[in-house]
Amino acid sequence: MSTGGGREAQLKHTGLRPGWTTGACATAATTAAYTALLTGDFPDPVTITLPKGQTPSFALTAESLTSGAAMAAVVKDAGDDPDVTHGAVIRATVRLLPPGSGVVFRAGEGVGTVTLPGLPLDVGEPAINPVPRQLMREHVAAVAAAHGAPGDVEITVSVDNGAEIARSTWNPRIGILGGLSILGTTGVVVPYSCSAWIDSIRRGVDVARAGGLTHVAGCTGSTSERTVTTLYDLPEIALLDMGDFAGAVLKYVRRHPVDRLTICGGFAKLSKLAAGHLDLHSARSQVDKAFLADLARTGGAPESLASEIAAANTGLAALRLCEAAAVPLGDLVAARARDEALAVLRGAPVAVDVICIDRAGTVVGRSSVAGPGPGAGAGPETGPGAGAGA
Repeated sequence: MSTGGGREAQLKHTGLRPGWTTGACATAATTAAYTALLTGDFPDPVTITLPKGQTPSFALTAESLTSGAAMAAVVKDAGDDPDVTHGAVIRATVRLLPPGSGVVFRAGEGVGTVTLPGLPLDVGEPAINPVPRQLMREHVAAVAAAHGAPGDVEITVSVDNGAEIARSTWNPRIGILGGLSILGTTGVVVPYSCSAWIDSIRRGVDVARAGGLTHVAGCTGSTSERTVTTLYDLPEIALLDMGDFAGAVLKYVRRHPVDRLTICGGFAKLSKLAAGHLDLHSARSQVDKAFLADLARTGGAPESLASEIAAANTGLAALRLCEAAAVPLGDLVAARARDEALAVLRGAPVAVDVICIDRAGTVVGRSSVAGPGPGAGAGPETGPGAGAGA
């Protein structure tokens, strides 16, 4: 693998130790508990396979087995990231269900329940996000196949003191009540210090320029990296894992230009850039629904819809309202974010385009390419969300 660019290389360059998400921990606990339920023995340590192929092992901190259920627990290690869930005990209790029941998820003590729309889970569902659910399903299926079992189980995930820990998160504000969310798209917690991460962004730009690349992409995470790689077939060294540091990318590219910069990230994060924020971290900037309502008005939203957007629970909820009304809010956000980026670039010879995605990596908004660099003025490539309202 190249040491010049991309998320993996930037993580290596910081020298910081990665950790494991609550979703990875819940998967490990589930795997151990289900194995014990079928065999009578808990694997300790228990090894799982993450979406990118890593195979971490987790020591069990607690276990119990009865005739009808098994429970296993692991302690979350967030590495060098200042994560509020570092050290939390993640438990999974697995019970057998009748054949054909599938895999059913329950929120145990310390895991929240969704109470408002706008999240990737239905109201009433336990706050166990889609990727961790899929990871647990896959590991249940693998254990079942290894032991000739049907794989129909109920998984109850709990977190010791999770309700108390959740008070330090945004969960109560977005309607996740009773505890924490079980999260993670890669299973890996990517740590950073501001200075180390910004230095890694700068190094990534330098390596791309030294390699003769004329098109780089600032991405907020691994999902956006996959999106731009699919759309533009960019090499790994063209990918800048900017995380929340949009300003760091733009200011460095202003001094060290490339012909074209694509910015790709989640709709909610990029709505912050569109509103003029250069630090996209949730602790330092929030999604401004009143701003989104004003932007939607420019795209033809009636006042009734604008009022709904302003009162929406999340940025995603605002986006879905506009999609249902055929108001191109995603494209409007992308275009405004591009214009904010060009303002920070201050006339540097860099053409910019912006791509907004949802949690699954689907393009939900896209700007045209604009700015002094080559290719400026071209419309966006065809694809979902391309061009409307931009």
